[in-house]
Amino acid sequence: MVDLDEIRQSLDALDREIVGALSRRDEFVRQVADLKRGGALNTVRDVQREEALLDRVAQMAGEMGLSADYVTRLYRDILDHSVRRQDLLLAGADADLEVRTVAYQGTQGSYSHVAANRHFASHAGRFSFAGMSNFRQVVDAVVSGRAQFGCLPIENTTAGSINDTYDLLAAHDLAVVGEEILRIEHCVLALDDIDLSRIRRVYSQAPALAQCSDFLYRLDHCQAVSWTDTALSAEKVAREQDLSQAAIASEEAGRLYGLTVIARDIANNRDNFTRWAVVTTEQVEYDLRTPCKTSLVIATKDEHGALLECLKVLAAHGLNLTKLESRPRPGVVWEYLFYLDFEGNLAQPEVQSALSALRPHVSHLKTLGSYPARQRP
Repeated sequence: MVDLDEIRQSLDALDREIVGALSRRDEFVRQVADLKRGGALNTVRDVQREEALLDRVAQMAGEMGLSADYVTRLYRDILDHSVRRQDLLLAGADADLEVRTVAYQGTQGSYSHVAANRHFASHAGRFSFAGMSNFRQVVDAVVSGRAQFGCLPIENTTAGSINDTYDLLAAHDLAVVGEEILRIEHCVLALDDIDLSRIRRVYSQAPALAQCSDFLYRLDHCQAVSWTDTALSAEKVAREQDLSQAAIASEEAGRLYGLTVIARDIANNRDNFTRWAVVTTEQVEYDLRTPCKTSLVIATKDEHGALLECLKVLAAHGLNLTKLESRPRPGVVWEYLFYLDFEGNLAQPEVQSALSALRPHVSHLKTLGSYPARQRP
């Protein structure tokens, strides 16, 4: 007869082997980065090699009776981690092994907490994550040195730009050193696997409720209640032990607070992504082979067509604009700050040339930094 404890011990031993293999793979990634630092290759990412590897592991999965989709999804995460490690190693931005603190808005299990964890998973050393009540507290923690990094949401594909973050970037001496893009998969979380018809109140942060308005409209027996944070909504449902209550939050929040997912992926728009900016006090210079974005803040002169001239400068230097956002300039009536993201690295000669050509057309120019461009997951 099969002994369950023996099987579990075998699984535990196998899991240790898997984690050990991942650790050894990371060491090979470091060696590859050392070779690339010496100029061995012209690019960090070899897309053709990655696709060949994915084809190979998919074939191996089929031969061993595993789902090819399951194995390739795992390997895509492994490859993404490897590229991020190389970006950091080539930039020399990953040598500090002391415990570093990352501040984010919300609590454990919030989307910002998930994004911060994902971003720093490829960094060496140890990190602690500190939840803050609002974006300003995140920035204050970084500026004061209580946290070494901050993770701030900057735009959402359905709600648009997050103005508070843009205003804070303009008002403080911060550098953007990374970005993270996360698919937002809103779930309905309840105490048990119960029917939706039994739910009378659904709690969540106001933007999450708005993003799920079509789903909530169909629950005519249910009241949507705005709460401080998505994860805190889950915590409230778990704490109050009321089967008539539910929360809209991440699946991770449900796992942390012991709740059950009774409806999944309920947003009006299934392509619901949020982008976070990772900020600190010093800019990082990334290797020129790492595909980067650069973020600027400018104020144009009070001249006809001033913004158009600025955009012409970027176009003339071959820089692809990926984001343009305007915000009122504090203390100056009817004047605006423009936030620009474009593909390029501040260390590239063409970017330096573009900034020099841009200065005569602006009354204010602030470089927020260059950082590795992340693909939508």
